[in-house]
Amino acid sequence: MSYFSQSNFEIRCEWGVRGVEQLAPISDVVIIVDVLSFSTCVEIATSRGAIVFPYSWRDDTAEEFAKSIGAELAGGRGIHNPYSLSPASLSQIPKGTRLVLPSPNGSTLSLATRETPTLAGCLRNSRAVALAAVSYGQRIAVIPAGEKWQDGSLRPCWEDLVGAGAIISHLHGCWSPEAELAVSAYRHAELNLKSLLNQCSSGQELIGKGFAADVDLAAELNVSEAILRSCTKA
Repeated sequence: MSYFSQSNFEIRCEWGVRGVEQLAPISDVVIIVDVLSFSTCVEIATSRGAIVFPYSWRDDTAEEFAKSIGAELAGGRGIHNPYSLSPASLSQIPKGTRLVLPSPNGSTLSLATRETPTLAGCLRNSRAVALAAVSYGQRIAVIPAGEKWQDGSLRPCWEDLVGAGAIISHLHGCWSPEAELAVSAYRHAELNLKSLLNQCSSGQELIGKGFAADVDLAAELNVSEAILRSCTKA
């Protein structure tokens, strides 16, 4: 048994791809939390009736795959595509649009869960995604995606820890200490989410690049019932 599997607890929480590797095989469902921006993007797109396909980041086959399934291909923020990793770019996406969404964090982790049912969770749908997760079973893994430093290493980030805690706060069962920590972070931030999200490092980065609207959208709590179930995988 791995010391890092949190297998003695029903509700587990661990960071990034290593967390997926440890927890997905022994969990009934995995919830990927990438608040700025993958999970918020898929919530907004799904709430408008679009169908989202996570895809590997910077994969040369993404455009070909999108064409093969009659889908639009989202680009990175600042790239002149109709749709991108900017949640605001998806706020008017038409119902029925098929969207291939590559991202360095959330999409990558969604694909890494393999056969384990996978949901995308954020602040906007934290209650709804928690309720959806329990339909798969009691063993629930919540994975804050984190960001990446320039060398590719994991940067644990405020927004994903708080987003994970928001979801876990709605889950009943035995929480691991890691899950309890996430909930504590959320409870500390709950009454001041928008201001703190604007002040944290990731929020400051996006605001500085001209994407303040994305931060505002991501900060809205429990405004949606939209769920991307099993993160439609390519």
